[in-house]
Amino acid sequence: MKQKHNVKVEGLDIEISTGTLAGLASGAVTIRSGETELFVSATAASSLRPGQDFFPLTVDYREKFSAGGKFPGGYFKREGKPSEKEILTSRLCDRPLRPLFPKGFMNEVQVIGLLLATDQLHEPDILMVNAASAATLISDIPWNGPVGCVRVGQIDGEFVTNPNHDEMLDSDLDLIYVGSQAEMLMIEGSAEFISDERFYEALEYGQKAIQPIIAAQLELAKIAGKEKKDFPLLVTPQEIVDFCEEHAAAGVKEALNFDSYTERKLAIEVIAKETTVALEAKLGAENVKADDVARAFDEIQEKLYRQNILDTGKRVDGRGSADLRTITCETGVLPRVHGSAVFNRGETQALVISTLGTSRDTQDIDGLTGGAKSKSFILHYNFPPFSTGEAGRFGFTGRREIGHGALAERSLLPILPPEDEFPYAIRVVSEVMSSNGSTSMASICGGCLSLMDAGVPITAPCAGISTGLVTEKDADGKITKSVLLTDILGAEDHFGDMDFKVAGTPDGITGFQLDLKITGLPFDIAFEAIKQNRDAR
Repeated sequence: MKQKHNVKVEGLDIEISTGTLAGLASGAVTIRSGETELFVSATAASSLRPGQDFFPLTVDYREKFSAGGKFPGGYFKREGKPSEKEILTSRLCDRPLRPLFPKGFMNEVQVIGLLLATDQLHEPDILMVNAASAATLISDIPWNGPVGCVRVGQIDGEFVTNPNHDEMLDSDLDLIYVGSQAEMLMIEGSAEFISDERFYEALEYGQKAIQPIIAAQLELAKIAGKEKKDFPLLVTPQEIVDFCEEHAAAGVKEALNFDSYTERKLAIEVIAKETTVALEAKLGAENVKADDVARAFDEIQEKLYRQNILDTGKRVDGRGSADLRTITCETGVLPRVHGSAVFNRGETQALVISTLGTSRDTQDIDGLTGGAKSKSFILHYNFPPFSTGEAGRFGFTGRREIGHGALAERSLLPILPPEDEFPYAIRVVSEVMSSNGSTSMASICGGCLSLMDAGVPITAPCAGISTGLVTEKDADGKITKSVLLTDILGAEDHFGDMDFKVAGTPDGITGFQLDLKITGLPFDIAFEAIKQNRDAR
């Protein structure tokens, strides 16, 4: 039997329905706004893969050419690999869903979204997030949702909810806001030099705007929701955790005080090997799994990292919570190229190159869902394996690289001169040479320098900083203590609760992205992070 629930958001009809398509999926919905319609399913593997030690959530969004009444190009007349937009929409949906799955849940979860119809007016990315939330909520998969997602624009000084493509042409803000009933979960977007205070007001506006969407999903779950399954959670044997903590905690704590990322990494690897040998001698090699020891060491490092920051306010490299790493930069480092720069922040280094072209070099965009048909500013971000001192796959552009490049691109776009004053295509390429946190922000800083070196008359210098967070919670899950961290290291990103990237000029914010590992960020902490980020920029 078809179950349908309707909700209107600021004059925009959003219709969510379930019960007619994909009856064998754990959860499946269709969502419609105007004449744009998506199908989204959520399914989970019934059993855990042998040796699985991470949560394999996959979100895939695909646009079908039939949705716009078109044929695919090429010889085979079939959709090919995902476009950049499809990848960015998949990432947009993944990031707010992931923190809400139970800790230790390691069964594979797959969320698939298909664009079924488009009116080329209503953007499907917002619909994808809401439909994925609804599909997961009504499924039998354990998940602590729902979430609501809106796009917030600002036209003539007034906030607008879910502006369409035409309205966005007049907006100086493009904020995608995702939150739960009480707190924010994920944001991303760009702005034309918006102030910190106005940005914070936009976040509050977004939180209010998502409430009807969340209410609709909860109502749908009452009508058609399945009982949640009791999946087994992956837990490291306590005996192994206790042994590793007893024999290795002191050594790990000492290693965490090493200034160099490489020294810390090597020292901890040695301690882990020695502890594994001792553990095998006690329990027998056949009773000790390498994955269990690795998880135990990860838990020990996380505990010590967080405890040290919360107790002392000091970080592993000796900085205070609001201190920047040492910054050095150089321009004109390469011959022949139009513009080049090397930007160093601590052990993070980006080599950024700018190239100018003519209007024939602009990138064409297949506007299946509407919007711009081409763009004259392109930023590509590359993250080779040697940047972390490792060997790995090379030559393939991953989702993360596409996402980081998009963040840097939209952050630098507002400082470029108008096309009628500077009619050139611009391509910026960021080659990450060394990575220990905030490489996307280094790409923004280096990109700005390389643009200036290429003679591009930017309106103002632009910089980006990432702010992290470490929290302590009581038995009820309420945050009782928190420390914000300016310019986070890779380990602080890994073991911390937040990665809040903000870029801007002295005149205001131009780009931003928030990702959380906790289930929500209180607004007071968010505003402090915005202020701390501004001071660092």
